[in-house]
Amino acid sequence: MTRIWLNHWFSTSYNIINLIKDDRDFYIIGSNENSNSVIKTVCDEWYTEPKLNEKDYIEFCLDFCKSHYVDVFIPRRSMVAISKEKKKFEAIGVKVMVEDYEMMNILNNKNLAYQYFDEKRIGRVPHHETVTTVEQFEKAYNKLLNHYDQICFKFVNDEGGKSYRLIDNSIKGYTSLFKKQSSRMTYESVIEALAERKEFSPIMVMPYLPDDEVSVDCLQTNQGIVMIPRIKSTSRIEFVRYDQEIMTTCVDVYSKIDLQHPCNIQFKYLNGIPYFLEVNTRMSGGVQLSCAVSGVNIPNLAVNKLIGRDKKWKNNFEEKHVSHIEIPVIL
Repeated sequence: MTRIWLNHWFSTSYNIINLIKDDRDFYIIGSNENSNSVIKTVCDEWYTEPKLNEKDYIEFCLDFCKSHYVDVFIPRRSMVAISKEKKKFEAIGVKVMVEDYEMMNILNNKNLAYQYFDEKRIGRVPHHETVTTVEQFEKAYNKLLNHYDQICFKFVNDEGGKSYRLIDNSIKGYTSLFKKQSSRMTYESVIEALAERKEFSPIMVMPYLPDDEVSVDCLQTNQGIVMIPRIKSTSRIEFVRYDQEIMTTCVDVYSKIDLQHPCNIQFKYLNGIPYFLEVNTRMSGGVQLSCAVSGVNIPNLAVNKLIGRDKKWKNNFEEKHVSHIEIPVIL
């Protein structure tokens, strides 16, 4: 029986685990800082993780793998740091589902990634400016505003778009009462917040691309590349659609970047043109939606590939809407 450990994943990994367990000889060990994480309900073993600095956390992971006889480690927390120490895990017989450190370090830093994409001529990357001071931010904002209607920004080192903000100067006064503002800020509010630091962590300033966002769930296999492009939505309804330019760009990504594990390649449309945004070096939170429409079980394929099993797959290439519902789970 293959013992698989997933550390500190987001709640939708509940679905990823169920897809992995399509093979009955897979035994799932889960852990999280939150002792009541919903994913514990689909794990065969469950543990609460300690709060540690990154260096100590790597030692914790190595010890955990030894003491729990882990065969396959699928990390989310501290992925880049774990990739740097991957050989230490391999030395104790653990296969780690993470890319090599050199590429992880590039792809998980938005500035380095865009430099790499430009250098390799991968896709159509949006105009962007990287800044670390208020003065630089003001200059970049005004420069981009000469060419685009709205501007957005996020920190270069970010996960899940937590720092993403759209600059929206209309969210003042009475009209602001009718708008969700969690990811919107006025220009004045942004400058006021940034001014608290003489110099801040690098921020990428970009044009706001208002049209559809496409999330492509991918995996390289001996049979070929799994590529399932899913149009995301703020509603619960998404749509799998095979745009030829997006598919061609994904193939180009794989021809220039050695990606052996599941990843998520993101695009955003502007005036009908898809712009290449980023490569997330892990399974997406919505990978189960792509799997449901296409008939391809990406998480299960990925684990089998990692342990040396060449499992066959077939994409039905159907273009369909897909949704999901919340169900109660007793913890």
